[in-house]
Amino acid sequence: MTDASTRTVQLATDFIGKGDPLGWFEELYATANGDPTTVPWARLTPHPLFVEWLNQHSLVGKTAIVIGCGLGDDAEELAKRGMEVTAFDISETAIAWCKKRFPDSSVNYQVADLFQLALGKFDFVLESYTIQAMPPELRAQAIPKIAELVAESGQLLVICLGREPEQPLTTVPFPLTKIELSGFTQAGLHEVKFEDLNEPETVRRWRVQYRG
Repeated sequence: MTDASTRTVQLATDFIGKGDPLGWFEELYATANGDPTTVPWARLTPHPLFVEWLNQHSLVGKTAIVIGCGLGDDAEELAKRGMEVTAFDISETAIAWCKKRFPDSSVNYQVADLFQLALGKFDFVLESYTIQAMPPELRAQAIPKIAELVAESGQLLVICLGREPEQPLTTVPFPLTKIELSGFTQAGLHEVKFEDLNEPETVRRWRVQYRG
């Protein structure tokens, strides 16, 4: 585990332990002091599994929203491909960082809480690695909130770490089970494609496409 990952796990554990399971995001970004190497998921490039999927799907002219956008790379990739993009994060520091990195961006960056959103519905919704940063009791609430953002006939793409139900949860990130992901279909979405990207010597990743 890298120093950045160790620090992140400690922050998350501390905040969850004191009953503030989302507060650690702002603390992580604020104490990074502008150094992306201290944020484990900050590649400064769009997620490769997302880019691979985008290369097979045309979304030009569609509206999109990125959940927990972090430092903005996935949102910028969507904008570059001709989409009208909104991106939000619960961390004020993260959103300020996005605006500093991309001062001329067309992306509508907002500080927002998934559980208190009033942003409407979108043709495309990206959820990449955000749910797995939440403890199980919050995930069951987050999934229907995400589903609410998907317009009729819109698309949702979920990228996450995966696990079997019998595998224990230890620390952040908490991989998801298929049972947990079924919350999206229970919320009214239709599963289009489920990809289990379980490559040798790597962590198990799932990429799942849903339609409204």
